[in-house]
Amino acid sequence: MPPFEYAPAPESRAVVDIASSYGLFIGGEFVAATGGTPFKTVNPATEEVLAEVSEASADDVDAAVRAARTAYTRVWSRMSGADRGKYLYRIARIIQERARELAVLETLDNGKPIKESRDVDVPLAAAHFFYHAGWADKLGYASLGADPRPLGVVGQVIPWNFPLLMLAWKVAPALACGNTVVLKPAETTPLTALLFAEICRQAELPPGVVNIVTGAGATGQAIVDHPGIDKLAFTGSTAVGKMIARSIAGTRKKATLELGGKGANIVFDDAPLDQAVEGIVTGIFFNQGHVCCAGSRLLVQENVADEVVRRLKRRLGTLRVGDPMDKNTDVGAINSKAQLDRIAALTEAGEAEGAQRWDSGCELPTAGYWFRPTVFTDVAQSHRIAQEEIFGPVVSVLTFRTPGEAVAKANNTPYGLSAGVWTEKGSRILWMADQLRAGVVWANTFNKFDPTSPFGGYKESGYGREGGRHGLEAYVKTGSEQ
Repeated sequence: MPPFEYAPAPESRAVVDIASSYGLFIGGEFVAATGGTPFKTVNPATEEVLAEVSEASADDVDAAVRAARTAYTRVWSRMSGADRGKYLYRIARIIQERARELAVLETLDNGKPIKESRDVDVPLAAAHFFYHAGWADKLGYASLGADPRPLGVVGQVIPWNFPLLMLAWKVAPALACGNTVVLKPAETTPLTALLFAEICRQAELPPGVVNIVTGAGATGQAIVDHPGIDKLAFTGSTAVGKMIARSIAGTRKKATLELGGKGANIVFDDAPLDQAVEGIVTGIFFNQGHVCCAGSRLLVQENVADEVVRRLKRRLGTLRVGDPMDKNTDVGAINSKAQLDRIAALTEAGEAEGAQRWDSGCELPTAGYWFRPTVFTDVAQSHRIAQEEIFGPVVSVLTFRTPGEAVAKANNTPYGLSAGVWTEKGSRILWMADQLRAGVVWANTFNKFDPTSPFGGYKESGYGREGGRHGLEAYVKTGSEQ
C-alpha cells in the first residue's frame, strides 16, 4: 500500500543564523584556534557546506583546561549548590526559549528529521538541565557517600548521533556537582554545541565553567592525555572507548564510557503484535538507526515470526524517507559518507553470508547520504549483521522457541547496552529482565528515555551510568578521596 500523499510541510531555516566560521569557546569567549586546520561541517541531506569550524590543537586544549581550572578553583567549586542550580535552571529555560532554533540547527547539521529534533532531542536536553539543577543543592541526600565533593575539571567527548542531547547528558551533572567542563563535540555535528556556548553566555555562566573545543580525533586525544583533566566522560564507538581506557590506565583519572550496542528486541507470541511492530520501528528506525541502544536484533518467537515480519514490511512501506526539514519525514539522512559506506559494507556482508535482504524500495533524493530502511531474515547468530553494530536503519530478524533460548541468543553478543521484551505476562518480563545482560531493559516499549533514569551498559558497551541519581556518582569524590 503506497503512503498517503501529504503536501510538503517544510520547517523554515530562517530562525537559525549560521556564521560562516566558528572559533573555540574558551574562558567565556570565542577565540581563534592557535593551530590545526579548519574543517567544514555539511548538511548530510544536501551536502551543502554549513560553516567552517576551527580545529583545536593541543595548545588550545591546554588553554581550555587552564580556563576550566581557574573557574573551578576561584568560582564554581566555592559556589553553593543552590546558586549552581540557579544557573542550570537558567540554561534549561533558555534551551526551551530557543527550542525551535536549536531543533532546526540540529536537523541541518545532523540529518535527523525535524520532528525528532523538535519533539525528542531539545525537550530532553532541557529536561536534563532542569533535573540536575534540582540535585545541585541536595548531593548530600543522594546516597553518594560521605561528604560528596566535585572532582575538578572534566573532559567530555560526545558523538554525532545526538549532539545536543549528549551534551546535556554530560554537562548538566558535571556542573550540578561543582565541576567545570572541557567539551569536544563530534567533528561532523559541532553547531548546536557552539550555539550552546552562546546560551552559556546568555545565562551569564561564569567564564571558564564550560569550554568547547572543536576538532576530530587528535583534539579528543589531547583532552584524554591532558594531565589537568580529572575525569573523562565519553560516548562513542567501542574501539575508541578501549583506546581511552588504555590511555588512562595507571593514572588518577576517572572515566565513564558509554559505547556501542547490539540491542535485542524480543517479541513473544502473546505480545500485542501491532503495538510490537510500532516498537520495532521506533527501536531501529528512529534517528536512522544512529542509536547506540537501537533494537537492531529482532528476536521473534517462531510461531509468530512470519506474521510479525509481514506486518513489519507493511509498516515500513508507509515510512517517509527524505528531506529532514519536512515535518512529514520519518527517516532522514545518514550523518556522513563514511557512515553510509559502513552501513553498505555490512549489509553487503549480510547478503554474502546468506541472509535475505528486503527494503521498501522507496525513492531516495539524488543529493546527500541516504539508506532505505532494511530488514534481514534468515539471519544466523554467526552472521556479521547479527554481531557487529551497523549503526544504521537495518534490523536483523532471528527466531526462538523458548524464553531460555531467547535469553541465550540475546546475550550472545559482546555488547550489553539495551534490550526490549514484548509480552502480556508481567512475570515473564521480570524474569527476562533479570536474565538479560543489558543495562536498560524496556517492557512493551523501546527507546524511551527520562533524565531521572540511569543509562549505561555492560561488557563492551562500557561502564558507568548517566542520568538519575546513579549518574551523579561519576562526578563526585567522597570521604577521604583526594
